[in-house]
Amino acid sequence: VPLYKDPNTAVNATQFSMKYVEKAGLIKFDFLGLTTLSIIQDTSKLIRENNKSFDLNLIPMNDKKTFENLSKGDATGIFQLESNGMSGVLRQLQPDKFEEIIAVVALFRPGPMDNIPSFCNRKHGREKIDYIHPLLKDVLKETYGIIVYQEQVMKIAQVLSNYTLGEADLLRRAMGKKIQKEMDAQKNRFIEGAQSNKIDVKEASKIFDLVNKFAGYGFNKSHAAGYGLLAYQTAYLKTIFPYEFMTATLNYAIDRTDRIILLKKELARLNIDFKKPDINFSKPDFSIENINGQKSIRFGLAAIKGVGIKSMNLLAVERDINGPFTDIIDFMSRLSGEVINKRQLEKMIQAGCFDEIENNRAKLFTNVPNFVEIYGGNKNRNDNQSLLFEESKIYFSDLNLFIQDVEEWNSGFLLKNELEVVGFYFSNHPLSLYPKNYFLQNNIIDWDDLNNDKNIKNAKIVGSILDIKERSNKDGRKYAFLTISTLESQIELSIFSDKLSEYRSLIKEGNVLIFNIDVSRDNENLRLIIRKIEDFEKTFNSQNQTINIFLQSDLDKHLLEKILSKSDTPKHKLFVYVNKNGKLLSFNFSENYQINSFLYLDQLSAANQIDYSIDFL
Repeated sequence: VPLYKDPNTAVNATQFSMKYVEKAGLIKFDFLGLTTLSIIQDTSKLIRENNKSFDLNLIPMNDKKTFENLSKGDATGIFQLESNGMSGVLRQLQPDKFEEIIAVVALFRPGPMDNIPSFCNRKHGREKIDYIHPLLKDVLKETYGIIVYQEQVMKIAQVLSNYTLGEADLLRRAMGKKIQKEMDAQKNRFIEGAQSNKIDVKEASKIFDLVNKFAGYGFNKSHAAGYGLLAYQTAYLKTIFPYEFMTATLNYAIDRTDRIILLKKELARLNIDFKKPDINFSKPDFSIENINGQKSIRFGLAAIKGVGIKSMNLLAVERDINGPFTDIIDFMSRLSGEVINKRQLEKMIQAGCFDEIENNRAKLFTNVPNFVEIYGGNKNRNDNQSLLFEESKIYFSDLNLFIQDVEEWNSGFLLKNELEVVGFYFSNHPLSLYPKNYFLQNNIIDWDDLNNDKNIKNAKIVGSILDIKERSNKDGRKYAFLTISTLESQIELSIFSDKLSEYRSLIKEGNVLIFNIDVSRDNENLRLIIRKIEDFEKTFNSQNQTINIFLQSDLDKHLLEKILSKSDTPKHKLFVYVNKNGKLLSFNFSENYQINSFLYLDQLSAANQIDYSIDFL
């Protein structure tokens, strides 16, 4: 074949296209790069840190717990099996052997997919198995009489019509290409061969037409088996070594917030503690922490938006060599401006990386310019210049003249900042800042109610938008999938063109909204379609509320200062009751005060320091 030499590399390439390369006698190989292979490799490395004898090639191929999880449709992160549609198939099939994993990989495609219900029903005895002809039982037994693989087409031709393997491969190709002239010749050959096995012409013709119908959809079994093996291996690793598998999977999603959001939901389902980023504990990548036998996964610093992997690597090296950072000044003095700049420092503060050494994020954030001016400018400073306090160690408290002392951000603003740089909420959830009975009284439900009650056709849910995926259909009309975070879970909603246009001003990441949705069910899968959107806070504040707070002891001014804040535009009626010498005194705060935080009210109520009630009108 003619060659082309690329002057920039050492690679020789043929000048023929792949079709003609094969005709010239060369073998064509397709190489597919799979992230899954890297995830499996990294998971194995993590396992071997505590289990040096672990060998992926020696894992059992019939692990009961692995198949139980697959049968539940628990396939997030599992190669080839994690789509909603495939999860539904797994729940129908209830696979209990490796061969069935191979089969679903081959069947879950347009065309063959039509055979999935029959495949599942035949397995569970709800449908009679038809082997087409008694001679084909051994050929079709593992797929319950359904032709799934190209290899089965070839074997049928061998068994019924005495084809050689070479002839059978030509038949397979002819059936796949649907070339009528070739098919007519093959049909004659098939019938003649079948007659020698005492199969009459009519039956042989019928079998050929049936095989031909399935053959066009036939999948290469060796290909499906390779994919099926990776699917089983990832399912086994996730089942038996969930910390290692999920950590490796997260690390290959480190720059994909939407993927991390999905995996975070899975960590919650697996009861794996997911810890927020911390300058003294986080590595650049996601990592496993094991403290006194208690495992958790720690958020990787490099997954914070806008900080960069190179800087986080240098940070980790400095910490490993010289020990944990004691405060922000220690942190800045040990990392030059070339490592951590103003923008990176702000992002890390927003993410809560410094919470363990200074829990006032607002104070750190406000003073970032001061920290950078004093320490971050080292790279621009002449070596002969002196720094203020250079002769003695500078402490956080020494810098009071330069550091502005500000109040911590309110909960809502703190969470908004967290969402901006991490992609979801670690500290809390914005909906926890509102009274729980508001949701009950306004018929707002959560995922569990929605998922468990099969009679629900429409519903109201409240959530914060984490991710927006916008698409166009073949007519160019826009639609989108919204990932929203409710108090208890993460849910995907669909919104179509007309509603997307109508509510576009509200559809922004971080917005807390009320969604009126239509609910449709396809087997075990839910489809949630948006028909109306409202601004949650605006709706909440527009509803008349009477808030009654009952103090358990004498009037505690300090406690009231934490509960209430001065307001020129109070939103609701607000009454405080206190027991004084056996008499219940009431105070009307409605004109000048509002509630600081309903979350704080809940915490005080749980600690039996107050009782409170809210009436919505």
